[in-house]
Amino acid sequence: MTLAKRIIPCLDVAGGRVVKGINFLDLKDAGDPVELAAKYGREGADELTFLDISASVEERNTTLDIVRKTAEQVFIPLTVGGGIRTADDVNTLLRAGADKVSINTAAILRPQLINEISDRFGNQVLVLSVDARRAGTSSGYEVTTHGGRTGTEIDALKWIEDAVARGVGEILLNSMDADGTKEGYDLPMLEDVRAICSVPIIASGGAGKLEDFAEALESGADALLAASVFHFGQMSIPDVKGFLVQRGYPVRITRQ
Repeated sequence: MTLAKRIIPCLDVAGGRVVKGINFLDLKDAGDPVELAAKYGREGADELTFLDISASVEERNTTLDIVRKTAEQVFIPLTVGGGIRTADDVNTLLRAGADKVSINTAAILRPQLINEISDRFGNQVLVLSVDARRAGTSSGYEVTTHGGRTGTEIDALKWIEDAVARGVGEILLNSMDADGTKEGYDLPMLEDVRAICSVPIIASGGAGKLEDFAEALESGADALLAASVFHFGQMSIPDVKGFLVQRGYPVRITRQ
């Protein structure tokens, strides 16, 4: 049985609002996260991803409140990332209504966190967010933090292999070179990660036209994450799914 390809809107949340920029800079307000989440749920999104892009304690509380309100309104899997440092943080988010969590910086600082979350909750709840860019590592890709502004000198492919071995259930692969550019997903990076990764890959960064979604699936993505094109009305989720059906890809169609 072929699994349906998933379309996942991403809500980058700061100060209780959804924001979006280019390469994580020049952020623009894109609306209320709960309202947007409900809209995407009605349109047939397969999942939603919330990424809290500010790290303050106050923002963490805001996100918990948003998670609760969203979980009351939408009935598709909700992944939440940002500020997760311990397995107890994961427990708090799951109790607030999250179905999965996405970790990034905390796992880089302490990889054992992956083992702790996976052992306690199962790898199906754990997504590793990898913000990768081209650099002089052995594979040519480097893991970054702080929205792609801070290099780690960690080879992205080696990091993904290590994380999967530790118990990550999915990889959210965000190309910092393509993020927000609307010039297409980073297909070479996606293909290189697919070659070494045994778990599902969510492609992120660069969606600008319908063809981009099909090309990412052809290059090995299992799911497609996008933000700007949905938030600002350039295209809708039914537009994307209808196009993919025409191309012969299995997707879940919701009758509105």
